[in-house]
Amino acid sequence: MKRLFTNTLLLLATALTAQAQQATATLYADQPQSKIHREIYGQFAEHLGSCIYGGLWVGENSPIPNIKGYRKDVFDALKALQVPVLRWPGGCFADDYHWMDGIGPKEQRPTLRNNNWGGTIEDNSFGTHEFLNLCELLGCEPYISGNVGSGTVKEMAQWVEYMTSDGDTPMARLRRQNGREKAWKVKYFGIGNEAWGCGGNMTPEYYSNEYRKFNTYLRDQGDNHLFRIASGASDYDYNWTRVLMKNIGKRMQGISVHYYTVKDWKNKGKATAFSPEEYYLTLEKCLDVEPVVARHCAIMDSLDTEKKIALMVDEWGTWWDEEPGTISGHLYQQNSLRDAMVAALMLNVFHKYTDRVRMCNIAQVVNVLQSMILTDQKGTGHMVLTPTYHVFEMYRPFQEATCLPIALKCDSVKTIEGKSLPLLSASAARTQKGNIVLALANTSLKDSQTLDITLQGTKAKGVSGRILTHHAHSRMPS
Repeated sequence: MKRLFTNTLLLLATALTAQAQQATATLYADQPQSKIHREIYGQFAEHLGSCIYGGLWVGENSPIPNIKGYRKDVFDALKALQVPVLRWPGGCFADDYHWMDGIGPKEQRPTLRNNNWGGTIEDNSFGTHEFLNLCELLGCEPYISGNVGSGTVKEMAQWVEYMTSDGDTPMARLRRQNGREKAWKVKYFGIGNEAWGCGGNMTPEYYSNEYRKFNTYLRDQGDNHLFRIASGASDYDYNWTRVLMKNIGKRMQGISVHYYTVKDWKNKGKATAFSPEEYYLTLEKCLDVEPVVARHCAIMDSLDTEKKIALMVDEWGTWWDEEPGTISGHLYQQNSLRDAMVAALMLNVFHKYTDRVRMCNIAQVVNVLQSMILTDQKGTGHMVLTPTYHVFEMYRPFQEATCLPIALKCDSVKTIEGKSLPLLSASAARTQKGNIVLALANTSLKDSQTLDITLQGTKAKGVSGRILTHHAHSRMPS
């Protein structure tokens, strides 16, 4: 059955191709696998550069159109994207953040020096109320990262009480004094971030003990039940996962892992000027996430046979050199079709492991690293949706769909490191409405792909498709 499927999503590396290459695939519609959790399409907003200030938040008195201080064009774009979960306030910033500085009258809030990202002085006008109210307006789950590195047990316990208690408690009364009568619902709570690095430079054994102590005092308030997430490993640190699973496995519901598509941290490369060799090396590094995820999952499987603990890839994406002329430490980078390709390949991998991988958060939502949206850094009020945004928008039908196995045969290309990179990536699922959705990514820089697809266990009644392709990158209106 040639090219017969529903909702085809093709992500092409170039708009014009030299020649067609032949590939085949078998889609097994009669072998349903795990549900693709909508949280896999999660976002991440850190107090870093202009992600918060100038990105999500401009304030009620800004000349830029806003909704209660939230930048309207950015808000509307995220609302259309159906963001399922948003992580905040970091990242590395989380372990420098003291939440009480960000509540109460804005003019009385103390300023804060952002020690991790450029030394920027922030006015704390975006705090707990502003974040949780934004999540309510967007209809997404908040994911709070708590401060273990420089915070106290009391501080974190009081934050949970402030956000989620509807009783006559000290923190609930303080919240009401600050204008919020009803408690928020906060499900996801991270106990620290990158404890092996900027979150305290701890060993896994030491962090395990800290986790146990902090977790003891994070009490569920009323009918709000926390989904507790431990600060997990950086990509290849499998020992970290093993130690945490042994030491705190019964005390956590999730454990994180971070994976960035970077080949050389000392020379990350330019976001928009790269050679074909650099392009293929990027995709090679991107696809290395699969053995990383698989090995972390195997460690968890050996110690949690019932798969009760989730793996959360709560930071991932590309990381390039900062754009010339932008503020050092703000990590503002352009976004090209190469980034869109990385997004598609990563999502296709995550779909394979949804029996264990239940949340992923791309870094970051606006103006930082592999963002969905770029706003003008000169304050003119312009914004653009990036190629990565369009991938997430096209992949929306996968949220809560049931993954279907697909066997793909295609040509490959050799990278300069001698590894073989497949020229096609695919993922398939059956939506809650019964449609089959298929995502295809053509990684070739010069050749189109002709794909013959066999559908096993179903018949297609109709076909529709969309293609994302372009030679250029995101550009602001002139």
